[in-house]
Amino acid sequence: MSDLAAVPPQDVRLRAAEILRRLETLYPEAHTALHYRDPWQLLVATVLSAQTTDENVNKVTPVLFARWPTPEDLAHADPEEVEKVVYSTGYYRQKTKSIIGLARALVERFDGEVPADLDELVTLPGVGRKTASVVLAEAFHQPAIAVDTHVKRVANRLGLTASSDPVKIERDLKALFPRETWAGISMRFIRFGREYCDARKPRCYVCPLADLCPYPDKTPPPE
Repeated sequence: MSDLAAVPPQDVRLRAAEILRRLETLYPEAHTALHYRDPWQLLVATVLSAQTTDENVNKVTPVLFARWPTPEDLAHADPEEVEKVVYSTGYYRQKTKSIIGLARALVERFDGEVPADLDELVTLPGVGRKTASVVLAEAFHQPAIAVDTHVKRVANRLGLTASSDPVKIERDLKALFPRETWAGISMRFIRFGREYCDARKPRCYVCPLADLCPYPDKTPPPE
């Protein structure tokens, strides 16, 4: 299966180009809010960020990496001790299992180094396509688009995809935007989704993309 969707119609491509231009103006520097020093730390932080806020993760990771700095250290950690550290991020048992498992896999299969390859990253415990794409785009500066709930919502409302499948959404976005812009797409969509295109109460009345958006249920100004 091809990585790219069919070439979109010209009107959609022109609208997408203007959407991206405005988002780049709005968010000139768009990067993850997770704190990290290297690909290893970002990988673990991204796994821990599921179903919680980046702020929560940023409070936990300094403690986690102070105690277990390397994949080798975490691979041999006592799960109960790790659970105590990551408890506040929620789903702490599953997250502990995932990060210890991915640490062991890195040591056993990749000499303790995070691979800069999507197909290899997704073989690690707890690492899906979204997490892998975040690491590739942010830590390795590779062209990758991570599709989370914000990206999915924004892309659908803006009419850039009609799919609910993250893999198809990723493919549709890659077909619309130049390869050299892919690494910044996700974080710009995420920030826009948080600041304007909220799931329940989108701020359509002040949205800088309102004139480009076909979303039918635009929110009127508050009275």
